Amino acid sequence: MIKFKVNDTDVSFNEDPTTPLLWVIREKIGLTGTKFGCGAGLCGACSLHLNGSVVRSCVLPVAAVNEQEITTIEGLSKDASHPVQKAWQEVDVPQCGYCQSGMIMAATSLLNDKPHATDEEISNAITNLCRCGTYQRIREAIHLAKSIGAENE
Repeated sequence: MIKFKVNDTDVSFNEDPTTPLLWVIREKIGLTGTKFGCGAGLCGACSLHLNGSVVRSCVLPVAAVNEQEITTIEGLSKDASHPVQKAWQEVDVPQCGYCQSGMIMAATSLLNDKPHATDEEISNAITNLCRCGTYQRIREAIHLAKSIGAENE
């Protein structure tokens, strides 16, 4: 039996341990904010946090998260009040929505590791794909999130 926490809730999974974490999160637990994109770990739509670090859940077998902690977009905040979510709304980043949850999770992980990330560090760390091409707004929102986070401290 594989046991782990998702958004501070204990989860047990007793099926195929090679099942991608994304399918367990979406189909077994019912948290659909994490999206399926390419299925190959390339686009980042399925990004979530494993022990605080961003991972691509479509290529991560559920057995790899045994006894660990997962945070999904639903667990980032209960009311979209996380500084990155606020910045996303203020800069009007969302277009089609395909990449949004994965982008927000990647940006949050980056800012946790590098609260004063430069444009170059953002470009190197955020490798998620946005088919609407809103990369400039994403970068702007990440910089804004830094100041929103500072205001909240």
